[in-house]
Amino acid sequence: MNQKSERFLSLDVFRGMTLCFMIIVNSPGWGAVPYDMLEHAPWHGLTPTDLVFPSFLFAVGNAMSFSMKKFSQMNNGEVLWKIFKRTAIIFLIGFLMYWYPFFRYDAGGNMVVAPLDHTRIFGVLQRIALCFGIASLMIHYLSTKTVVWLSILLLVGYYAILLLFGVPGAELTLEGNAGTWLDRAVLGELHMYRGEGVAFDPEGILSTLPSIVNVIIGYFAGRFIQEKGKNYESIAKLLLAGLLMVLVALAWHLVFPINKKIWSSSFTLVTCGIDLLVIGALLYLIEIKQSVAWTRFFVVFGKNPLFIYIVASLLMETINLIFPQLHFSKWINVVFFQVIAPGPLGSLLCAIAYMLICWLVGYILDKKNIYIRV
Repeated sequence: MNQKSERFLSLDVFRGMTLCFMIIVNSPGWGAVPYDMLEHAPWHGLTPTDLVFPSFLFAVGNAMSFSMKKFSQMNNGEVLWKIFKRTAIIFLIGFLMYWYPFFRYDAGGNMVVAPLDHTRIFGVLQRIALCFGIASLMIHYLSTKTVVWLSILLLVGYYAILLLFGVPGAELTLEGNAGTWLDRAVLGELHMYRGEGVAFDPEGILSTLPSIVNVIIGYFAGRFIQEKGKNYESIAKLLLAGLLMVLVALAWHLVFPINKKIWSSSFTLVTCGIDLLVIGALLYLIEIKQSVAWTRFFVVFGKNPLFIYIVASLLMETINLIFPQLHFSKWINVVFFQVIAPGPLGSLLCAIAYMLICWLVGYILDKKNIYIRV
């Protein structure tokens, strides 16, 4: 196995594991309450599900440590064009996914264009786009030292903004935090996520600031591995850095609780710390111990991560659109999975089955050597 394939194997496996779990937690079978670990923490706190999105951002940064090398051979205009173009494309795809299927039926049963004035503007892909774009500009145009200090400023500054501009006494609550007020003022309530029962966007404007740091730390981890090599010393340093971040996050948690929904700075640190521990473990297993037989399944996901995420997000909705009276996602769980395994186990099995369907899409693409870079 040559150095290039080794270099990307751990990255692909990490991305694949993240995407695999992301599809499972996003696709619980209807008709039963999922296991607690497969749901987000209600507010403060951390569950395995809360690790999925920040780990994806970490993987984006890790991949950037390889892809951004090409920027050194380009002029300033080419670099800016590549960064802004990819940022815009990913953001636009995310927006169109919330607008999809672009039409609806009115009270009279007539098909009409779905109104844009009720379409969510920010979301998962939009956050990935913004974090990629801002992190790329920082890393390419600023020194490493400056990027580190700016990252610290983003984390500390975000905490300060929430304390200074939130509702007094309710600065870290769902409706009282400054991010919610900013989103309502800039985006408008009709363009925000309403899964909490009110207009509140967990991928809003202000909470994007600390999430940029997830990408930057992922980038530095990837660069460190390339520069220092895959050896016991490198792995030990990654594990030590991960443990240190977790400890700092737990200490900060006492005053700025770990919270995925407002993406607290302590949340950024604890998730990056855990990601570093996982990356260190993967490097040990894959590069040192050469345990690769199990990696194939996750590599399929890791080679087309964003495209498979889009497929996973739209496939079930498309099936339900074709069979509107059936509501297939609910029907298949109720009549099959809840029969063979009632309760949360059936919900989990339904999610795993859907994940395997998405994996099959990735497998077909991989067999044909088709890699779609969004």
